[in-house]
Amino acid sequence: MATHGLAIRAEPVDLTRPPGFDELYRQYSETVYRTARRITGNSADAEDVLQTVFLRLLNRPDAALDVQSSEAYFRRAAANASIDVLRRRTVRSETPLEVIGPQSVQESGPILKERLRRAIAGLDPQDAELFLLKYLEGWSSNELADRFGIERGTVGSRLFRIRQGLQRVFEQ
Repeated sequence: MATHGLAIRAEPVDLTRPPGFDELYRQYSETVYRTARRITGNSADAEDVLQTVFLRLLNRPDAALDVQSSEAYFRRAAANASIDVLRRRTVRSETPLEVIGPQSVQESGPILKERLRRAIAGLDPQDAELFLLKYLEGWSSNELADRFGIERGTVGSRLFRIRQGLQRVFEQ
């Protein structure tokens, strides 16, 4: 192939995993997958989230081993990546919910789940994380207060505000 006088220099790519990466994957991949599956609602998106979380870790080798105390780190990374997937899915959606119309009772469950996923994807990322950690992961108010650096009472207030906002979305 002719280069027309241009010098092409290829930078070497390091395809090796940092030490300890395989152990982190073995230890936390199931946690990432389960968290993503609960949030996204399907296996394909959960697998994409799993790949995204660990690729991000590979792309930041300086941070890779700083996450040793990490179940919370991996749950949060999975939740954040899942919310990103839901946002992309919402943007790609071509059928507005209003067009769907009345469905059979069997279809109402999946439709409600999808509406909830879309509503959560529309939340502020920190509110979405708070909501998901409380209601999907079962974190206590004390754990959430510690995690977000806020008072326990503030956790309750924010969750109340988030639930009200989601309720308004469903009433539309």
